[in-house]
Amino acid sequence: MRGRRADLRNLPLPYLVVAAVVPLVLIGVLAWLALSGRPGVSPTAVGADAPDFTLVSTEGETIRLADLRGRPVVVNFWASWCVPCIEEFPLLRDAAERYADEDLAIVGIVYDDGPEAATAFMEEHGGTWPALVDPGSTVASDYAIFGPPETYFIGRDGRIVARQIGQFSERSLEEKLAAIIEEP
Repeated sequence: MRGRRADLRNLPLPYLVVAAVVPLVLIGVLAWLALSGRPGVSPTAVGADAPDFTLVSTEGETIRLADLRGRPVVVNFWASWCVPCIEEFPLLRDAAERYADEDLAIVGIVYDDGPEAATAFMEEHGGTWPALVDPGSTVASDYAIFGPPETYFIGRDGRIVARQIGQFSERSLEEKLAAIIEEP
């Protein structure tokens, strides 16, 4: 095969796509890691300190995540128009009641939805925890939210114990709650 050069025009299209896309993805990942401030560790990775926030609820109450330290905390990003959010809501409501003696704090952060719709939803479905408004989706950005529902489970020490992207099942919710409630 001496003297023969590779001719890119003869390669199948999938090979060309992979050859073009892989370097771009690697450059993007490296750029993200460089800009994250902690190379190799996402600020929302399991084991990281949960990014602090201060938001106002639809009821006018100011909630700061740091003030909940010492309690197991569920931070649920949701919207009233989100079907999976609607389906998992009763599980959160039941967990709030069941783990009240464990001092479980549930905080809902309204994602890409209006405060009026969120208030109506909470009232209609019996939500008792604060629904926080996130102007400009700043907190959603800090938590690298793709879209609702997404849920973070934060231990009493303020560290992220688990993350659920998308709707959780009763079993997965119970496993994640056990991890933050029963932690040493």
